[in-house]
Amino acid sequence: MILLDTHALIWLAFEPAKLSKAAREAIHESARTGGLGISAITLWEAAWLVTHRRIDFTGTADAFLEEISSRTAVFPITKQIALLANQLPATYPRDPSDRLIGATAMSEGIALVTKDRTIRNCKQIKTIW
Repeated sequence: MILLDTHALIWLAFEPAKLSKAAREAIHESARTGGLGISAITLWEAAWLVTHRRIDFTGTADAFLEEISSRTAVFPITKQIALLANQLPATYPRDPSDRLIGATAMSEGIALVTKDRTIRNCKQIKTIW
């Protein structure tokens, strides 16, 4: 199991060529053997992107979220994740979504697929790119 950052999930769905070779290979292998996961906050971000027409999806936000949910494990935001998100170093992105996604990867003990260099520089989170 690996966790997908929101942009990795969107690129996987719409522009897989934007993913690095290592990310594509890890996603393919994990989908085959252990599955793909996302943080619950990623559902909110995806709904926002569809609602505000930031991605080219012809259906409704509800249909998009249903598609995502059927293909990934959705990790809820737990008390532990909320606490971990607030314990990440000051050098970690300040965006609450980024913090919750990183904390989810930490809590679950799984790697996070992300292009975000600042997240990848965080020693507490195993990342793939």
